[in-house]
Amino acid sequence: MKYIIPLVIALSTTAAQADILNVVNVAPDTYAIVGPLDQRSPENLGNNATFGLVVTNEGAVLMDPGGSYKGAEMLHQVIKGITDQPVKYVIDTGGQDHRWMGNGYWQQQGAQVIASDDAVADHHDRASMQLTGLSVLIGEDMLEGTEPAYADITFGTDYTLELGGVTLQLHHEGAAHTPGDSTVWLADRSTLFTGDIVYVERILGIGPQSNTLEWVASFEALAALNPEHIVPGHGNPVDLATATRDTYDYLINIRTKMADYIEDGGEIIDSVKIDQSAFSYLKNFEGLAGRNAQEVFTQMEWE
Repeated sequence: MKYIIPLVIALSTTAAQADILNVVNVAPDTYAIVGPLDQRSPENLGNNATFGLVVTNEGAVLMDPGGSYKGAEMLHQVIKGITDQPVKYVIDTGGQDHRWMGNGYWQQQGAQVIASDDAVADHHDRASMQLTGLSVLIGEDMLEGTEPAYADITFGTDYTLELGGVTLQLHHEGAAHTPGDSTVWLADRSTLFTGDIVYVERILGIGPQSNTLEWVASFEALAALNPEHIVPGHGNPVDLATATRDTYDYLINIRTKMADYIEDGGEIIDSVKIDQSAFSYLKNFEGLAGRNAQEVFTQMEWE
């Protein structure tokens, strides 16, 4: 049974952050740390995403480090409310800033960072751009201490992490929201941490770094595991049916509609008009649906 643990976190950065992150217990010693669905801000310190935590008797494993140095510090305060175990490993599940910009903080605490080779390449490629974006969105003061810090352990397709009798299986199927997106599977708890391969409650974002063709394949690979619990990259933990509805069905809809539009000779300027109304219930729909359509047009025009 899932339940939310209300936490009051006292941080040096600002006193107004008590309700930024909610903890949901999804399986024994297995947690989602759920951030807001809105944009990065000085209040959330770039932590507008869902993170994960697995606690063992030899230490804890954190899925994604936070969107900035101070964002990682915020996460650490939350984790201290869950366990006294130190974070031994941090897994970067992708290339967005909240998936890796907090690495340096955790390395200073003695943790080792793990990421796919493709994720690390993406980190190098987009570090400067992401830091510039964060400086605008959360502010220079809140960005203080944030420096690019790269994974200590990398892998191509698969990596198995053993800690305290717990087995975590990391898998990178291909690109999705970013080139290096990976999942983390706990078979004995039927729990899957998906990073940005899965969005729920809010519309997913498709950008120049995304690959919607491979994203579909990445989702199908994780669905084949038939997990009971999914901890998404954005939103609360869900079952596979809900993840499929909010992510996979959206991808199939936009790609199918866009294929027909391109086949009929449509131009990019009007691609925003393809019908995505079945997903208007998702948060941020108005702001992102049109941008998503134009990006998918650009990708599919050359597939």
